[in-house]
Amino acid sequence: MEYQHIKKGIFQARPNRFVAQVMIDGKEHRVHVKNTGRCRELLIPGATVVLEDHPDAKDKGRKTRYSLVAVYKGNLLINMDSQAPNQAAAEWLLGGGFSKATGKKPEQIKREVTWGQSRFDLAFTVQGIPGFLEVKGVTLEENGIALFPDAPTQRGVKHLQELSQASREGILAYVLFVIQMKGVTCFTPNVKMHREFALALGQAKAAGVHILAYDCLVREKGFSIHRPVPVKLL
Repeated sequence: MEYQHIKKGIFQARPNRFVAQVMIDGKEHRVHVKNTGRCRELLIPGATVVLEDHPDAKDKGRKTRYSLVAVYKGNLLINMDSQAPNQAAAEWLLGGGFSKATGKKPEQIKREVTWGQSRFDLAFTVQGIPGFLEVKGVTLEENGIALFPDAPTQRGVKHLQELSQASREGILAYVLFVIQMKGVTCFTPNVKMHREFALALGQAKAAGVHILAYDCLVREKGFSIHRPVPVKLL
């Protein structure tokens, strides 16, 4: 997953979920934040951030030229673009990563497929058996542990419930937590933030949903899914 044009800046403030004030080349700019999560532990005044530059922003009717896509937490670079994990997961699926992880070769890969009351990020077949892969991007890290979610997510609970039902109906069901950084020791649901999601994840596993967590090789220009991370449930 790659960005075409990038710039670096210094984070100043976040007036709302969608906008940040960033110093770029000595001038303060209003930039789009490509993550509506809280990210309070990341977007700290003075933090170095990475921005996707849209030189044609005016021609395309964009309100901002830059989009905030990554941030340095000390020396650790964390991608926080909430749209990027889906693209990285699609590349991982097409590039053989899923086959290596599961021993199953996906075919007829599609994106954004509706089933029941949910729309899953990726759909495929394995020897004629349908399958779904729901992708969750993870940007929260505490003491080397990756946590999701960083804010309550009823939509995430609903996805897990739908995946559980799909599994009970004989559909291959997976949830992939894309940890948008390196250096974590394990992944676990964020019980303190949303206990209902943590419980739903355990129930999904009991229903036959496969739970995967992978870290990423993160660069300022993009990132790719790299290695599996142990998953610890309640």
